[in-house]
Amino acid sequence: MKLQPRQQLLELWDAAARASYREGVWTWGGRDGSNSISDAEQLLCFMYPASELPGFRLDTPNETADDVLAALSVLGDSVEIPKLLLKVIGQYLRTYTADDGRPVFSGGSYFRPLDDEAKVTPEQLQLDVVDSFSMSVTLALGTLGFLKVFRQSVRRQSIRSEIRELEDLASKRLSAAMAGLLRSFTVNAFDPGSTPGRALLRTVNQTGAPTRRVLDDLRRELRPVRAGLRDLTIGSGSQVDLDNENLLFECGWTWGIVKDAPDIVTPLDIGPQPKGVAADTPFLYFTVNALVGIADLFTSRTRVLSLLNDDQITLAQAIQRRWDLTQSYWRTIATYGRGTWPLEDIPWRTVDEKESDYYSLGVTAMVVQSLVNNRAADVDLGRVAAVLEELAIRARIIRRAVPGDPPVLMHSPGVPINLHGSDTLGPHLVWVVSDFAITLLKRTIWAASIAQNTRMRERLVALADQIWRHILLRRHADGPAAGLWDQPGNVFTDIQVRDEEPSWYFSERVVEFLVSAATSSGEPPLRSPQLVELAHQMLGEAEHLLDQELVTRPLVAGQTIQPKLRTIQASLQRARAIVSDRPATAQALINNALLDLERLAAARDSASEAI
Repeated sequence: MKLQPRQQLLELWDAAARASYREGVWTWGGRDGSNSISDAEQLLCFMYPASELPGFRLDTPNETADDVLAALSVLGDSVEIPKLLLKVIGQYLRTYTADDGRPVFSGGSYFRPLDDEAKVTPEQLQLDVVDSFSMSVTLALGTLGFLKVFRQSVRRQSIRSEIRELEDLASKRLSAAMAGLLRSFTVNAFDPGSTPGRALLRTVNQTGAPTRRVLDDLRRELRPVRAGLRDLTIGSGSQVDLDNENLLFECGWTWGIVKDAPDIVTPLDIGPQPKGVAADTPFLYFTVNALVGIADLFTSRTRVLSLLNDDQITLAQAIQRRWDLTQSYWRTIATYGRGTWPLEDIPWRTVDEKESDYYSLGVTAMVVQSLVNNRAADVDLGRVAAVLEELAIRARIIRRAVPGDPPVLMHSPGVPINLHGSDTLGPHLVWVVSDFAITLLKRTIWAASIAQNTRMRERLVALADQIWRHILLRRHADGPAAGLWDQPGNVFTDIQVRDEEPSWYFSERVVEFLVSAATSSGEPPLRSPQLVELAHQMLGEAEHLLDQELVTRPLVAGQTIQPKLRTIQASLQRARAIVSDRPATAQALINNALLDLERLAAARDSASEAI
């Protein structure tokens, strides 16, 4: 891939450090102001790479890389940088803790009124939102890991006391975020003859089959999911009666805590649990974001560092059941049938009969995540790749936009999502999302990471390169946000809005992509079975020729030919050691050995002719 993830991450860290630390003071907020999500995204621009990539670690001052220190020089040296992070993490955790001790997960300035003339009420600004739960899971786990390792490098008692206090605050926030995710999960059941039922059947029926047959098949396909949802006992989503198999359903996360959601019974200290107002129906956008954050609960790093205590593991297991069931449900719906997949029928139509390419991207994201977890075959991956390519074209990411092109609106101002239920506390609210391009890129690199053959991988990597070039053009060129995102007006002439401050919302998602790209570049290259077989055949011939040379010219000390034969022997030994994992490299070594052996044979023949 043409992308250089380490270099790009270092450039991003340099820009993020300059934008965050101005005149010796940490500056919160960006284009959309300061809130529990934006501030977490700002911190994650630093914490996520430091947590996920060994070469970017900041928790062990003696091991911090020189290029990392150069990129973050505005924040201080190897000792001052983690101390500053300790300070700003403390600011964040204390700012978003209420007077009663409850961690706050409010949407704040990210909430927008549906009516531009209306004003969001103070009660609405404090509403918890799933995006904050998800971001807080990732941030809290990164913080706990950072503190656990950094403590080993600290001797001053005051700093060690601060670390202990922050560990308690981060652990409490993690527990509360998991409880919030459990109270935001929802199952929406409906009759097949209702408007949602007809919309769902129309989506899955891509062959024009009789409705009754499709209905029976869909019920049979969803039976394991239905059984799993019926057994839920913790949190919301467990009150829906799924015993009636005549009903269809969908599951996922709504935008906030579900109205009338029961409290989570847990010995963990999470403070008072607020009442919810969110509609009891899943939202694609919030479901995808919840799944991304939840995945961090099950990583090897979380297990190795023992970041969860026993009571948190209980909550995590309850969340994982919902994670598995949701993945299974949406993959079943998106890939239903033997002909065209519903996913391939762009744009996706929701059960409330709304259509958008953004919804197609959301469903694609869940399918890709499911394929990553199951290491799916390239046949399925090829169909997903075609959808990703089509979405990139339709969104004018790899095609030129013309004046007045409607898809440009997906990038700015973005896609508004109605937050049903928010109007109980004031005007109806919307959530505006404008991350189509970077989300598409993240899913593309995820898909490329599981490709089983080089042709499929090259196809997806080529698409990722094109999308990345588009995103690079959208960086701020000057001002306090120089080097960060997002300035879509650089690409789309219809967009006249020019922002001075960075969008931490968009920039953090770029960080996630670069970390994924760096992780995937560290994996072994793809192996072609045909290439492995050819390498073994070449190796057999080379070793046989070497044996002949050793019979003709035994390795006797003092011979001038001895170093050459030993070099050939070492090359072939190395080739045999790596032939199964890196057949092309092995072939290169074998080719050099064969050429040297042929020169020796030719020299011997010439000498015989001269005699």
